[in-house]
Amino acid sequence: MQLLTIGAFARAARLTPKALRLYDSVGLLPPAAVDPETGYRLYDPAQIADARLIAALRRIEMPLAEIRTVLSLPAPAAAEAVDAFWRRVAAGNATRAEQVALLVGQLSRRDHIMSDTLTVRHAARTDTGAVRDSNEDAAYAGDRLLAVADGMRGPAGAAASAAAIEALKRLEPSAGGAAALLAELAVAVDEVDRSLRGTGTDPCTTLTALLRRGSQLALVHVGDTRAYLLRGGELSLLTQDHTWVRDQVDHGRLSPSEAAGHPQRALLTRALGAGPQPVEADLALRTALPGDRYLLCSDGLSAVVERASLREALDLAEPEAAVRRLIEAAYEAGAPDNIACVVAHVS
Repeated sequence: MQLLTIGAFARAARLTPKALRLYDSVGLLPPAAVDPETGYRLYDPAQIADARLIAALRRIEMPLAEIRTVLSLPAPAAAEAVDAFWRRVAAGNATRAEQVALLVGQLSRRDHIMSDTLTVRHAARTDTGAVRDSNEDAAYAGDRLLAVADGMRGPAGAAASAAAIEALKRLEPSAGGAAALLAELAVAVDEVDRSLRGTGTDPCTTLTALLRRGSQLALVHVGDTRAYLLRGGELSLLTQDHTWVRDQVDHGRLSPSEAAGHPQRALLTRALGAGPQPVEADLALRTALPGDRYLLCSDGLSAVVERASLREALDLAEPEAAVRRLIEAAYEAGAPDNIACVVAHVS
């Protein structure tokens, strides 16, 4: 068997050596052999078909974890898996296209309506849980602001989560258009981050919040607190956890099921006041519609309560009843952490 060097194999497969090293590192396409003296990777020409398939799947932006599954399947099942993936992508693109069209219309002033006729009913609650002896979670619900924050353990964490929400509460009375919403949030979060770093006590906190102007919602997110939307019977996660296990899933090193039970699943990669560099918050603009139901929560709820149970609670007619049911569900799952949740119904 004549093996190919990584350079020759890359040319034959129309890939780059850098891509081949990545596929090797995540276990997708290990070389057929490694030279014991030089450490050079050597490939079997029979691997070219798999290499080209991986490259094709990457061009349609399939995650590495799903590519691994496709490679393990016989051809008919692999075709079905690729088709299912693309149907999910197409559905997501259609939703994003709708949101982009709305946003472009608003920012270009073709849509001047910042409807203030919406009514928002809301409820918020925090709970220490069944195991912890202190509560570092904070939650707030108002007509224009919904927010949850989860501080590190101890008094400094409780102070940090409270400070993050207080900074956003100051934005409630201010006026401004859609673009101004995001700018105001970015400035406020940056100020909180810098103030926490300046205390010398290393306090830190996560933060997820929605700030409303009429029908426009500006979303800010740092850490593993979450925002969900129930619309048309479908529950969607609006945020992505800033955690080590989430990064591993994105790079194909862990499956979602492995991440859910991983001992380091709570290890944050971003938090206000944490790390040597200023934090980068996720910011997004959304349009609220009548019938929307929003849930903001800490990982004391989302990490232990199944999505189906979250959806069932949001189906309840009153936000107060939904919040009570969510806390009960966390206790039924052991309530190993502090719990914070905010529910809002839009009509």
